[in-house]
Amino acid sequence: MKIKNLKDKLFTLFLLVVVVAAYLLLKLPCPMQHFLHFPCPGCGMTRAWLSLLRGDLAEAFRFHTMFWSVPLLILYYLYDGKLFRNKRADDSVLILIAL
Repeated sequence: MKIKNLKDKLFTLFLLVVVVAAYLLLKLPCPMQHFLHFPCPGCGMTRAWLSLLRGDLAEAFRFHTMFWSVPLLILYYLYDGKLFRNKRADDSVLILIAL
């Protein structure tokens, strides 16, 4: 499969990584938690990925059970919503992540 607008998409993902890194380096609070006073759906995601990189899968799931969805969502974004050759399979993945 060919990725359309690959440079633009990679640049967007790079900007997202820079923003997340800036928040971590500056030790800024989660904006949603800071302003709305409840954790956002991503809270714990960084700790989960760091745990996974250390090889501790159980701890990764403890920090955030949906950490595995990030690579799927990135691929979904890069391939314009066509991870599989079957639209029903693509929709099923998104529904599973949403649930």
